[in-house]
Amino acid sequence: MDLGTVTSLRAARERADLRLAPGETLLAGGTWLFSEPQPGVHGLVDLMALGWEPVERTGAGLRVAATCTVEQLAAHVPDPAWAAWPLVGACADALLMSFKVQGQATVGGNLALALPAGAMTSLTSALDGVAVVWTPDGGERRERVTDLVRGAGRTSLAPGEVLRAVELPEHALRARTAVRQVSLTAVGRSASLVVARQDEDGTVTLTVTAAVPRPVQHRFAGVPTSAQVDAVLAGLEWFDDVHGAPDWRRAVTTVLAHEVVAELAEVGV
Repeated sequence: MDLGTVTSLRAARERADLRLAPGETLLAGGTWLFSEPQPGVHGLVDLMALGWEPVERTGAGLRVAATCTVEQLAAHVPDPAWAAWPLVGACADALLMSFKVQGQATVGGNLALALPAGAMTSLTSALDGVAVVWTPDGGERRERVTDLVRGAGRTSLAPGEVLRAVELPEHALRARTAVRQVSLTAVGRSASLVVARQDEDGTVTLTVTAAVPRPVQHRFAGVPTSAQVDAVLAGLEWFDDVHGAPDWRRAVTTVLAHEVVAELAEVGV
């Protein structure tokens, strides 16, 4: 939709351009920004003009720019040793959007929006993603995605901070994964998305998103027992909105969690 309150648009070509004037906000893909009225927004600062490389291979794993689109990430050709890569496609498909929107929506935008059903939050949390955040003083800080997202629509980003990238470590990319997702309707927003990941050292990480206000993650020395899985889920705060009631989310998440753990156990035999 048109943003009738916006009177200016400028392209950010260097870091100094990211200092926002009152009423300005950052623009990347814009798929959410242009989806509803933004009465307090009078100016847009386009991040895409910075020309950040969408995906970069590093010695420690993979660096995904905040401006990388969902489509670009899904199209990246992975290292053959990255057994976890199918999780990228699974999470991209879990997003409630058309292929056209996937070509515009960005990884960083999905994280910064902090919707419980944000599938890029699910993906990067499950793969031990670390957010690289530019600070207003010219420095940067790093924070796990599971800590960056604080709740529904809330992150740890302070005024003047900009999400620069997400780093995915090699050990997580090489891990085996199992994923399950469920929605209240056939093509609805994710009500629960559960990922189990087993690293090469045998450690199993269980990550729950969409059913809870913020990512929940727990690690086990090996494949957990049913009782251990139940114990992790027992104390969770369940999200409540039109896409699923808390008791239903708890029930389906319990089923999904046991399924992904069982899949890892079966493959590992």
